[in-house]
Amino acid sequence: MNNPSASAIQQLTQQRLLLELEYNTEKEAFRQLTEQMGIKRKVKRGDAWWPLQTGKSYYNSLNQLALEVHRTADNDVEHNFEFGKTVRFFRSLTTEPETDITGGSGNSGDSRKSGSIRFFDFSCTVSYVDGDRMVVIVPAANRLAELQNAENLGVQLYFDETSYRLMREALDRVIRAKGNRLAYLRDLFYSRQAAQHFSFATMTFPYLNATQELAVNRVLRAKDVSIVHGPPGTGKTTTLVEAINETLMRESQVLVCAQSNMAVDWISEKLVDRGIPVLRIGNPTRVNDKMLSFTYERRFEAHPDYPQLWSLRKAMRELRDHRRRGDHSFHQKIERLTARATELEIRIHSELFGEARVIACTLVGSANRILQGQKFATLFIDEAAQALEAACWIAIRKASRVVLAGDHCQLPPTVKSLAALKAGLGTTLMERIVAQKPEEVTLLKTQYRMNEQIMRFSSDWFYGGQVESAPSVSHRSVLDLDTPIEWIDVSDDECHEEFVGESFGRINRTEAQLTLDTLKHYFERISKQRLLDERIDVGIISPYRAQVQLLRQMVKRSEFLKPFRRQISVNTVDGFQGQERDIIVISLVRSNDDGQIGFLRDLRRMNVAMTRARMKLIILGDVHTLTRHPFYRKLYEYIEKLKD
Repeated sequence: MNNPSASAIQQLTQQRLLLELEYNTEKEAFRQLTEQMGIKRKVKRGDAWWPLQTGKSYYNSLNQLALEVHRTADNDVEHNFEFGKTVRFFRSLTTEPETDITGGSGNSGDSRKSGSIRFFDFSCTVSYVDGDRMVVIVPAANRLAELQNAENLGVQLYFDETSYRLMREALDRVIRAKGNRLAYLRDLFYSRQAAQHFSFATMTFPYLNATQELAVNRVLRAKDVSIVHGPPGTGKTTTLVEAINETLMRESQVLVCAQSNMAVDWISEKLVDRGIPVLRIGNPTRVNDKMLSFTYERRFEAHPDYPQLWSLRKAMRELRDHRRRGDHSFHQKIERLTARATELEIRIHSELFGEARVIACTLVGSANRILQGQKFATLFIDEAAQALEAACWIAIRKASRVVLAGDHCQLPPTVKSLAALKAGLGTTLMERIVAQKPEEVTLLKTQYRMNEQIMRFSSDWFYGGQVESAPSVSHRSVLDLDTPIEWIDVSDDECHEEFVGESFGRINRTEAQLTLDTLKHYFERISKQRLLDERIDVGIISPYRAQVQLLRQMVKRSEFLKPFRRQISVNTVDGFQGQERDIIVISLVRSNDDGQIGFLRDLRRMNVAMTRARMKLIILGDVHTLTRHPFYRKLYEYIEKLKD
């Protein structure tokens, strides 16, 4: 098809259909989860808090009615609540017994399903989460009273209609675009047509390496699009911050987005450290004064005109609450107060935006009404390889040129529908442009995290052997004459995988115990004193959430590991994205006679898991099961050769 517009529109229309398929799949999965899973299981998965205690209620700086709630049980469970998520409150009609994945199959004691709870018929939105305290936005005052008077109250993550609606709208807008910048970018991204560039002399940055410097120069020269491909440990964020800083020498303001709140927080914090004024739309996942100080909500509250605005809003609420029949001046009074409040809101808003050089938010957050009508010369999308293409278009509508940064050899976007995944919904915009326009991609080639032997396999398999170790890290190790990577084979009659509960997940108890025994043995070799003095940190990773929960419980109960608990993190691969530790231990779980390895076939996840380690990587897995797959066979052979 020679017409780039027709080809792009056809492919985007196909994406729209696949997005609808994903929407229906996720909605149905959520319905089944809600109807079939008991409260305790949802709590253990981190998808619910129960029982809850309600706290104070108030109107926030954005004039939304907010309610504080506090978690009173299962405080050790890592939950999935964060800013922007949709939630529903419920009342429990029965008390369900506890389930514990360290004992029994987990099938018993959770037979009472949705009949044991009653959902309230309205949704709320998470505004803020800090440990066991959460603030939610409630739609109306009468709803607030219902919640405050309810007994045995709980809250659950609910199906997120908003994100899908915004992605659909974005795709529709892109498909319909004609004769404007959006149509141009659409046709460019879906064709082999060459992107345009500015021309100027190469700039030098003494604190960047050669490929980082090249990436910044290419970003600055790009009129349409540029891609920074950053393998693990290669300083992608450093490069991106420098590119943003240099762009701001030429432009008054830029938009910086990412798929997740955590990724937005990370890049925002680095920009603030660089001295760049950031305005963060939405609340951060890590709640501290530094992070909160550059949020829109906090800055709005801190404005000198805010007390006056608060008084006006209060007066309006009181006027409505105490309205008397036959009060003919009511509308006049409300109109006068509204006009004054609106004037103040606009003034505060424009001053906050006038002071900021970077506006930072999630891709979905770029549709926030606060950003209505805003246009930017440049949009930076970090972790672009983790975002659905439709989500990227929400933000691209506001920009003239796009810079994508990420690594399509690490975590992909989450797609629940297998049919949609196979048909291409998981193909990201970054992957599409990398394939269509390899000349716009800069691969960062020097990594500063890992021992050379830990890094080498990843570099050879995923990056064509192009990534090299900086001399300062290539020989780093915890112990002298230590092998940086070990694979401990767990294949024997005792070791086997099993399911916990009907839908909780897959665990391997023997491997979990061996994981802790291995760590204990390695700690003994290092010595307790050195571990504590040098604060050597450890990450225990498993691709399976149920195994993570099991390992967390075992670490918590281990007397030997008690002094080191602050230095040990246990999480899924996704939970470790963007992080690093001195020692990484990976429990792969799968152990069966058929060589079935499930989603361990997604090798990008394994790439993330292995490349979190600075100095020592220990893999525990059933060699007989895993090495039937060529990747794991090659990895095992590579590790065995290192022993020679």
